[in-house]
Amino acid sequence: MKYIGLSSSKVYGIKVLPFYLLTFLLFSLTGCIEEFEAEVPEDESNLLVVEGTIYSGKQCTFTLSWTDPINGYAEPRWSTEAQISVRGTDGSVYETEGGYGKYTCQLGDLNPDVEYYLHIEVDGDVYESDPQKPLRTEKIADVRGVQESQESDINILLTPAEPFDNSKTNYYSWTYDETWEVRPEYTTVIAFVPQGIDKGECVVTGNLWPERGWKDQASETVMIGSSNSYEGQHIQQMKLYEVDHSSQRMFYKYSSLIHQRAISKGEYEYEKARMQASEDMGGLFTPQPSALPSNIHCKTSKKRAIGYIGCSLNTSEYRLFLVDKDFYIERPRKKSDLVVVDEPTVTDCIKLVNNGLYLVDWNDERYMGGILQTTWAYRYQLDVTIYGCYTEKPDYWDSTENISY
Repeated sequence: MKYIGLSSSKVYGIKVLPFYLLTFLLFSLTGCIEEFEAEVPEDESNLLVVEGTIYSGKQCTFTLSWTDPINGYAEPRWSTEAQISVRGTDGSVYETEGGYGKYTCQLGDLNPDVEYYLHIEVDGDVYESDPQKPLRTEKIADVRGVQESQESDINILLTPAEPFDNSKTNYYSWTYDETWEVRPEYTTVIAFVPQGIDKGECVVTGNLWPERGWKDQASETVMIGSSNSYEGQHIQQMKLYEVDHSSQRMFYKYSSLIHQRAISKGEYEYEKARMQASEDMGGLFTPQPSALPSNIHCKTSKKRAIGYIGCSLNTSEYRLFLVDKDFYIERPRKKSDLVVVDEPTVTDCIKLVNNGLYLVDWNDERYMGGILQTTWAYRYQLDVTIYGCYTEKPDYWDSTENISY
């Protein structure tokens, strides 16, 4: 997962590895001529790692794992047997189900005046996150795609609604889910149908494959940002991410569902520290995992935990649409892979079919003194499902109006 910090002046992104690998590498030093055995304090290994967020009215997922010392495994050690529940200071309890490192529960609507926390019982110890009231999240007022020049990629700019409280700094995290339309290189409504060893004919079949499909992809980035550099603590047209203007995503129609969540200052600082740890990974002054800020504490011993549990009353969403004709899109130029065969015999056509080619054009001008010219394509040029596309049109796809939820 990549985390990106956002400010009014710049955007920076760092690749953040899964926690088990991050903590493994944090203890490593690179560039040494002689083998170096790092002396890792005993209390810096076998730390509980907790990830997840408490969401009102939604299914919540929490993952538990353990860190390894430098000479330990490079694979995660999931916590396979734990008792986890979301609890409120009003006495409410939501038990989770699952195991092997992943635990889920469906929460009802949380009370904005009650504090909630995660309660964990594992390996004879009890851990709890700091109780906190669920944070309200403003709507997203506007998202737009802006291209500065014909050679530029398309910047996705976001403006949240007026903050609930503009007397203090507001902190957010964002993720997004992309959907885009894919069309085949060629379409055909005809086919050559063999009829025995040396017979066959060209017939009209209609569309053999769908004329278009769709692909989805969840963002590999979590973006965080604060309002402290914006007038009135109101973020305005902040660059969230960019779409390559030569990417297949923009060849026809593109949509993005953007998720916005208000986070606390503590969660913001935790995510920033994770970024820094990832950026400096392997250096002499790389912080050890336990140096990361955390709101999870062991109630029964002096053991420490890694992670930060946020609590949200709601998540805001915004559906963005971009259409190719509104931008300068660079489509790759490539030599056609079509196979053109002049004056084929029936036997030639049967061989072409047996070799995995499909007829896309039958231009017969012999009656005018010309020739029979046939054009053939491979399935990958005709069938979008080969590329992992699905063919059921999303129910929102015919819309072009951006929507804030």
